[in-house]
Amino acid sequence: MKTVTKKDLVDRIADSTGLKRVSVKTVVQQFLDEIIRELGAGNRLEFRDFGVFEIRERAARIAQNPKTMEKVPVPRKRTVKFKVGRLMRERLQYEGQSMPEDAIPTSPQPQVRRDGAVSYPSSASNPGA
Repeated sequence: MKTVTKKDLVDRIADSTGLKRVSVKTVVQQFLDEIIRELGAGNRLEFRDFGVFEIRERAARIAQNPKTMEKVPVPRKRTVKFKVGRLMRERLQYEGQSMPEDAIPTSPQPQVRRDGAVSYPSSASNPGA
């Protein structure tokens, strides 16, 4: 298993879409910032087939230091819970093996015009999307 960084994803997206890396990096960072902002506001984020992010509140509790056996108060805190979506669950079943091509969903590829504008085909013309 290897670590894939944000830069790796940006490079891959830029290569597959033909968009400039700086543009892709800006969009990816803005996307991540928006996720953080929404979770910070207590909102639930649902990405169909991918998964759901939501905030869970962990109650305050008393813990014990294993070295000193001293009781230590642990304040309540908010954490992020991620529930895996259907498509990701199916993909993870292949455990590093290649998923059959017919099982890999495809997204419509963007059309990049000479002026740099990007448009996406409608989902009506791509029923598998």
